Amino acid sequence: MELKYSKITVCKSSQLAMDYKTVVALAILFLSTVSSARVLPLPIIAKPDGVVNVFDNSKYGLLQLSNGLAQTPQMGWNSWNFFACNINESLIKETADALVSSGLADLGYNYVNIDDCWEAPTRDIKGQLVPDPKTFPSGIKALADYVHGKGLKLGIYSSAGVFTCQVRPASLFHENDDAATWASWGVDYLKYDNCFNLGIKPIDRYPPMRDALNATGRTIFYSLCEWGEDDPALWAGNVGNSWRTTDDINDTWASMTTIADLNDKWAAYAGPGGWNDPDMLEVGNGGMNYLEYRSHFSIWAIMKAPLLVGCDVRNMTTETFEILSNKEVIAVNQDPLGIQGRKVQVFGTNDCLQVWAGPLSGTRFAVVLWNRCLESGTIKVSWESLGLESSTIVSVRDLWKHEDVVTDAVSSFGVTVDAHSCEMFVLTPKVPHSRV
Repeated sequence: MELKYSKITVCKSSQLAMDYKTVVALAILFLSTVSSARVLPLPIIAKPDGVVNVFDNSKYGLLQLSNGLAQTPQMGWNSWNFFACNINESLIKETADALVSSGLADLGYNYVNIDDCWEAPTRDIKGQLVPDPKTFPSGIKALADYVHGKGLKLGIYSSAGVFTCQVRPASLFHENDDAATWASWGVDYLKYDNCFNLGIKPIDRYPPMRDALNATGRTIFYSLCEWGEDDPALWAGNVGNSWRTTDDINDTWASMTTIADLNDKWAAYAGPGGWNDPDMLEVGNGGMNYLEYRSHFSIWAIMKAPLLVGCDVRNMTTETFEILSNKEVIAVNQDPLGIQGRKVQVFGTNDCLQVWAGPLSGTRFAVVLWNRCLESGTIKVSWESLGLESSTIVSVRDLWKHEDVVTDAVSSFGVTVDAHSCEMFVLTPKVPHSRV
């Protein structure tokens, strides 16, 4: 299993460029054997001072939106995964209420995003988008006012095509009018899909909406949903605040794991202002068990993926809420350093025992030991895979047990992990900590 990274010219604005001197200077190791594990090849990025960083994200491009959003991955809720087209204004209001009453809003879940099917089947006589009068009779502005009154933000949906995926009016060739309409309603977020696109390349269809949103004068989060077809990580940093790197997720273990692997390829292209998006969370929708959902949430968190809840938050189980409300896991996702974690070691049959890791602020590391096998197994993270000297003393905190489990680990750390489960940790090295 080799990960191949495409090359792109590095172009960073002074405003959004990462301060790499705050990151641990890490040494790259290729295809070495550590305790029978394979250390995965990571991109070689040589810096002007000669230091090489195995968790580099300097391929993140120049963000032209200049909207100040997405300094950390977006968090919130989206209607599609659970409700599909069965939506109305009462549901959206009740969801906003539930995000607040459950405490999820206080944890950062602040976008309430309406997906497809909010629109009337046709535009009005002036050619403007209008909400479906049967399901959104009060209009989107009134709904936005309600959501804003809860301290939350409202998201809307369209497609960079002539129709949405559910054959409602879409925004190709209507970018300026539609962006102005949403801004006048008080919309805060746009998910922009890829259906009925007339075969026009995404790199030509998505920038006009960026420009139209900018022209409104309203700060609107721009989420590209291009399904990863034209490798948006290579160009969408010039366009949006997040970009889908994969096809749609579904509520199965096979879908979730496949999508995680696809998104991992593009880790070097994400950073504050723009994020790789492997699609919304399925936690709580019933197709996976508790341990599988915990893995789903942990991996999305360490990948710095958007945390957009896709279940009915009005009727969450205790287990679902436990997963979604884990403050320590959320803190990894929202860490200000903003470097996407990635797969760094693999063990076992078909590489089903895995180590995913990424640096955090304060010279710490987030680590997920992920068992994708059919039976339990022991997984170890070696210091070498993190770029640490093997003699470094490291303290280890368990993010699911919420306790410090080791204060003086040396060379490696491992635990037994149940099948289709994971364990997640924050490792804090004691200086000196790196190979420099």
